[in-house]
Amino acid sequence: MKKILAMLLVLAMVFALAACGQQAAPAASGGAPAASGGEAAPAAQAGSELAGTYDILVWTGEAAVELTKKQIADFNANNEFGITFNAEVNPVSEATAADQMLVDIDAGADLYCFPQDQFARLVQANALAKLGDAAKAFVRENNDPGVVAAATTGDEVYAYPLTSDNGYFMYYDKSVIPEADVDSLEALIKDCEDNNKIFAFEAQTSAWYIVSWFFATGCVSEWTTDSDGNFISVNDNFNSDNGLVAVKGMEKLLKSPCHKSSSAADEFANGAAIVVTGTWAYEDISKILGDNMGATDLPSFEVDGKEYHLGSFNGCKLMGVKPQADAVKGAALHKLAQYLTGEACQMERFNELSWGPANLVDQASPEVQANPGLSALLLQGAYSRPQGQIHGSWWNIANVIGDEVKAASSEDDLKAALQNYYNKINDLFKLDASALLFVGAWNGWNNADDADTYYLTDNGDGTFSLTLDVPASDYMGGRIVSPGDWGADKGFAQVTDGADLLNADAAGDDNNIVFNEAGNYTVTWDGAAITIVKN
Repeated sequence: MKKILAMLLVLAMVFALAACGQQAAPAASGGAPAASGGEAAPAAQAGSELAGTYDILVWTGEAAVELTKKQIADFNANNEFGITFNAEVNPVSEATAADQMLVDIDAGADLYCFPQDQFARLVQANALAKLGDAAKAFVRENNDPGVVAAATTGDEVYAYPLTSDNGYFMYYDKSVIPEADVDSLEALIKDCEDNNKIFAFEAQTSAWYIVSWFFATGCVSEWTTDSDGNFISVNDNFNSDNGLVAVKGMEKLLKSPCHKSSSAADEFANGAAIVVTGTWAYEDISKILGDNMGATDLPSFEVDGKEYHLGSFNGCKLMGVKPQADAVKGAALHKLAQYLTGEACQMERFNELSWGPANLVDQASPEVQANPGLSALLLQGAYSRPQGQIHGSWWNIANVIGDEVKAASSEDDLKAALQNYYNKINDLFKLDASALLFVGAWNGWNNADDADTYYLTDNGDGTFSLTLDVPASDYMGGRIVSPGDWGADKGFAQVTDGADLLNADAAGDDNNIVFNEAGNYTVTWDGAAITIVKN
């Protein structure tokens, strides 16, 4: 009955959205793209200040390069402003675009795509141009509110919604899991145990998935940023009676022999009957399971006779415009960004790339609703929370909850795990943002490290230095950051002396400093460049 009611709720939302979304968007603001090689562009508006030809650099995921080129050509042919873009469209992963922008913003793309968890530091670095009032209204009126929230800090909007499909739900093997059991965590665990199958849910090692239990019981972790993207406060009640209920539910799965902390699609090929993951795994899972593939929302768990439906994060991808010295070029770029993230272009990306749209009309379309993965994601959406701006160090802090819950042998141990989490959350706002921390393999990538072992010392002459032992490991990498930050502007590209000690190929798009071999090193930052000496 619970799942039927949830489905009815989703369908009701769909019909409501479809009813209110029938108006056409302006041609240069997200209207239907013309077919390639279509009619000539309409005459520019009389006296249009934006008319002209602009050379621009665009970054998008490799899969979207050709479609993006085609959509920009459609914009050139059909916009009413007399705008023409000579666009160089390069394949840059959304996951690394922010790191590349922060290495050198001036050399970065004029238009680029990135996941919402990179939003705050891009705003802080002035790598995103603020939207004007008309563009802001367009974004708010036409897109999923959760995605709009992810592009907003304070009262300002700094990016355009691109997708709303970065969430997770449950895939299952219908030959093992009865349909009658998909609503109950306890029944699913028993099915896996009885059939010697794996229940893959990254609930021990990933904060992104761990929150499912806390959201189920009504807990929140809501971060507040100022208009510059700086974190100023957090409303977090994981350490509460509701949080205790959450970890009691969590330990049922973590302590089961069937559990594996993974979200990989190929777990189905390795003996899994259930994998909790997202739409990106759909094609691989469908190939493995074929007609036996099931996809639906997450189940409920029971504590003290009460049921709690597992929640989730709902993430997204955004498109940003780099601030421009030429205000006219900047305004033209905003027209293009609005077009590329409008209803028609989002639907094109769904049809060609299976990207889940953020546009409300597209979400309500029969085509989107018929996609099993997106349909399951929308069903889980009734229990999800938008992944807004989150302090970069929170992920490491929350990850520990899973290990401590699995190791707990009493209710007092569970309470201690929550108290430990609470203490570390509070300590985040005590971090000295003016300090410099060399975060990396040597300190477990803890960018909220409260020990002074890996902090650079102020030498009093404008330089900062650190002598550290780099232990042998598979990846001896790191970068210099402000505590709590993941900035990539003090890495391999800034090393002027000692680059021969580093693995240039391993630096990657994230600009990491990766040592060739273990040893003792002195690292110095002079405000512009890094010097590395092996002792």
